[in-house]
Amino acid sequence: MNTHRHVIIVGSGPAGLTAALYAARANLAPLVIEGLEAGGQLMLTTMVDNWPGFRDGILGPDLMAELRAQATRFGAEIIQGDVTAVDLSKRPFAVSVSDKVYTADALIIATGASAKWLDLGVDRKLSGRGVSTCATCDGFFFKGRPVAVVGGGDTALEEAIYLSKLATAVTLIHRRDTLRASKVMQDKAMATPNISFIWNTEVVDIKDLDKGEVTSLVLKNNQSGDTSDLAVDGVFIAIGHTPNTGLFASQLDLHGNGYIKTHSGSRTSVPGVFAAGDVQDYVYRQAVTAAGSGCMAAIDAERFLAGTGH
Repeated sequence: MNTHRHVIIVGSGPAGLTAALYAARANLAPLVIEGLEAGGQLMLTTMVDNWPGFRDGILGPDLMAELRAQATRFGAEIIQGDVTAVDLSKRPFAVSVSDKVYTADALIIATGASAKWLDLGVDRKLSGRGVSTCATCDGFFFKGRPVAVVGGGDTALEEAIYLSKLATAVTLIHRRDTLRASKVMQDKAMATPNISFIWNTEVVDIKDLDKGEVTSLVLKNNQSGDTSDLAVDGVFIAIGHTPNTGLFASQLDLHGNGYIKTHSGSRTSVPGVFAAGDVQDYVYRQAVTAAGSGCMAAIDAERFLAGTGH
């Protein structure tokens, strides 16, 4: 396999695969390093109703499969593996995947963002045993059982609404007394009979680690300081995401929240390096905006390589 490419794309969500499609159609023969968890967050989604062109919706994994097939049809090459190191100090840029090094004249970063945990310790230890960050992945296991969702944004309400079709009861726990979610999502959740809300409250412990399963949550009201137990069989954490920028933190300018700074489209602080999708977008965080920024990154990279962009 040729280890030098005009363009390397790191990430295979909507941003990465759209960038691959555009770069391939520009005859740049891009190499996509998709990561061991290929496809991005849409792989964890059931029905996607807000992707243009599918009036009846499309399943997230099906949409990603179509995007992948479309990119490869035009000549994009996709390999599996996690990037372990990058060197952006000089061109061509070096990208290491395990013990193999690839080089590129331009690099598009589309590594996305990862779900946040509660940082209780026990939440990670009980991951897969009652604690989850993905309702569409694990909701089936809680059919006919009570669950909780932690968070107050669109993701939390989407999780709660999805789980309401499976669980007997869904309790949404939020640390404030108002939700951050869009009005349409709030209205839908509040109109769902088996979704209830606990306000001004935080999860301070998850039981029962000794049993190796979730039996209840220890809750603390952050106004009164009172604690209480909530009996549930599962808890779904939906409190936001962390951008996957660890490999680039010391080499690119980042915002204070860790997302990659971009300017004049998808350009980063290093000429020839571009960023697209949730790794640089902490405002919209939608699949369609990620795809749009992937298109921008590919066009920016093409112009950079042609000497018409900066």
